[in-house]
Amino acid sequence: MVRLLRAVAVPATLVVMVTLAGVVLGRVYAGSLLTMLVAGAAVGSVLVSVVTRRLPSWLVAPVSVLAMFGWTALCLRVAAAEAQVPGGFVEVAGDAARNAIPRLLTAMIPVEPTPDTILLPVVAAWLAGLAGAEVALRAGRVLLGYLPPVLLHAGAVYVVGPNAEPAIGATVAVAVAAAVGLAVPSQRSDGDPVDGLAPAVRSGVQARLAVASVVGTAVVVALAALLGPAVAALVDTRPVDPRRYVEPPQVETLDENPLIRISGWALNPEQELFQVATDRPGGAGPAEPAGSTDPAGPPQGVASGSAGVRIRLAVLSDYDGVTWRVGATYRNAGRILPATEPAPHATVETVRQEITVGDLSGRLLPAVPTPREVSGARVAYDPSTGTLIRPDGLTPGLRYMVTSARERPDPNLLATANTPAGDAVARVLHVPDGAPEQLRRLATQLAEENGAPYARAAAIEQWLAEHYRLVADAPSGHAYPNLGFFLFGPRNGGGQRGTSEQFAASFAVLGRLAGLPTRVVVGFAAPGSGPVRAADAYAWPEVLFDGLGWVAFDPLPRPDEEPRPVEEDFRPQPEETPPSEQPEPTLEPTVSPPAQSAPGGPADAEGVPVPVLVGGAGGGLLLVVVALLATLAGLRRAQSRARLSRGDPGDRIAGAWRELTDALRLAGRPVAVDLSASEVATVARTTLAEAFRRDATASGAADPGATAAVDDLARLINQVGFAPGAATAEQAVAAAEAATAYRGALRATLPRWRRFLWSVHPGPLRWPP
Repeated sequence: MVRLLRAVAVPATLVVMVTLAGVVLGRVYAGSLLTMLVAGAAVGSVLVSVVTRRLPSWLVAPVSVLAMFGWTALCLRVAAAEAQVPGGFVEVAGDAARNAIPRLLTAMIPVEPTPDTILLPVVAAWLAGLAGAEVALRAGRVLLGYLPPVLLHAGAVYVVGPNAEPAIGATVAVAVAAAVGLAVPSQRSDGDPVDGLAPAVRSGVQARLAVASVVGTAVVVALAALLGPAVAALVDTRPVDPRRYVEPPQVETLDENPLIRISGWALNPEQELFQVATDRPGGAGPAEPAGSTDPAGPPQGVASGSAGVRIRLAVLSDYDGVTWRVGATYRNAGRILPATEPAPHATVETVRQEITVGDLSGRLLPAVPTPREVSGARVAYDPSTGTLIRPDGLTPGLRYMVTSARERPDPNLLATANTPAGDAVARVLHVPDGAPEQLRRLATQLAEENGAPYARAAAIEQWLAEHYRLVADAPSGHAYPNLGFFLFGPRNGGGQRGTSEQFAASFAVLGRLAGLPTRVVVGFAAPGSGPVRAADAYAWPEVLFDGLGWVAFDPLPRPDEEPRPVEEDFRPQPEETPPSEQPEPTLEPTVSPPAQSAPGGPADAEGVPVPVLVGGAGGGLLLVVVALLATLAGLRRAQSRARLSRGDPGDRIAGAWRELTDALRLAGRPVAVDLSASEVATVARTTLAEAFRRDATASGAADPGATAAVDDLARLINQVGFAPGAATAEQAVAAAEAATAYRGALRATLPRWRRFLWSVHPGPLRWPP
């Protein structure tokens, strides 16, 4: 019996310890599937080592690895079936092998057990069981054999991080299992090992064993006393989340600002982007009027077949005065998405859709807000906006099913609803610097006439709908200058007309200036079932209300109404306080004292004539100004030559980048120091394009060579930053040519007097690097 207990104790404790690592990791997984798969790996790995114990040691590992492959394949099949992952086994297994680690560390919690999220834990559990069993059973080093399961347990605790409660119970159970395994083999039935030794030798051995036991016990007690409080304090310490070291799935540049795609879609209205089939209780209701809290129907002014639903593509919450951006953090998600609590005063309606992708490109997945379940496609999800992406990108023919919980706020509470404030909504209240004064005055005018938040939002909606025209051929753009031209530009010059891009962006900016938390949404006014075409794409603004959530507004004009000129209702800027009309009292003239001769008599009066003095002084001042300007121009040219031709290739490329950023600053578009090179390149391209549109003498579009030069220069400065010393002389020459081409193209769009000031501006001589 004792022999059987000794034979079973170590393998059993190894299985328990490996399984407990699965229990710890399973706390961040949905369901218990991962724990069962890890437990199976623990039993299988230890059992193979026990069965093959009499085989040569070199043969055990290959046998165990083959068994591991079989168990892993079974686990992948089970997980794929449970999560309804599309594709064949080879495709699914290959994808899981390539992406197991990044997807495990970027997956949304609770993690759904899919092939790519269970592969690493199952393989790690099997290898830990194999290593522990071989060391503990074959080599007889039980304590050393417990090291792999303990390391696996520590790894599971680290992966979970702060995303679950401390694993105190499982950790104590690991310690108890290890203690049991160490205690049972120490019981021997073959007598004392010192029997048979000479008495003197036996006494010495026993004395040494006693001293070693006492010293070991003392060391353990001392370590426990010293390290115990520190280890116990770690229980209440928030651990580091390893997810912060792994970059989650990112959207492409095309998807970071999908608002700019509106104008392109508007010019190709018949392009079929995707097909949709909607299943919701009661069918598709009628289209809703402007300002409705129900996002079901298509808005006024947007082409759509019949009444249908709004399908959301992207939510843009961040605005820097130039671009609206998604700014979302997407985490890999399984079929079931995390549920969020609906707004207290909203009813929830379940909407199910089957969507088949056509010509829609990018990574953003269209869906009715807010998605709760997605099958047929691997997705990543941002809980803060409720939007989806497909990390692998959209492909024609992709079909997926999405179930959404669509909220309907109570419209009767809107009139008295408040809007939230504070740090939690600072992102959607932020107004970047540089807002045009006219924009601020219009927001103030609309806000001071309407006190309640909903009244302010409705006033902005009505203003935009009554004064501006919706057209399909308006150029894209929603930076401050674009919005200023859209809102206040002359009608005969292209102002006061735009696509839904300008309407939604103007509403959002005016709303924030009026104290409303706003955001811009890009999506589609889709029929209940059928094709969704480019003509159905549009943007709309939303406002956040307490207890009601995000409420959509429709600032688009009615097709049958002629817009009123802005000048009729927009109050001009107040003039300076007019002078008083009451005449000032006139003073009685007094008798002037008689003129007295200047000292020196008449002889002194015959000095240098006044015109000569004035002319000489003016000429001298002019010479000083000319000399100063010539000096500044020379210093500027010398600075440019030094930047572009001196130093090693890396320094010359950095100098070329300084020339580009100084050119933007001289053109009135300074870039923030925290922008990346690609973001600065985007600002540079936008600045040049806007400058060419404003310049009446330009050919109508920015020089493609100058635009390409910006991208080349951004790539080179990134290379210098991330691979110092790798730049070549040819690349430095190319950087200098790129900076010179862009600077010349941007300067050519300015009036003559500004070109002259460009050359003598002292700013680049003193601006910090």
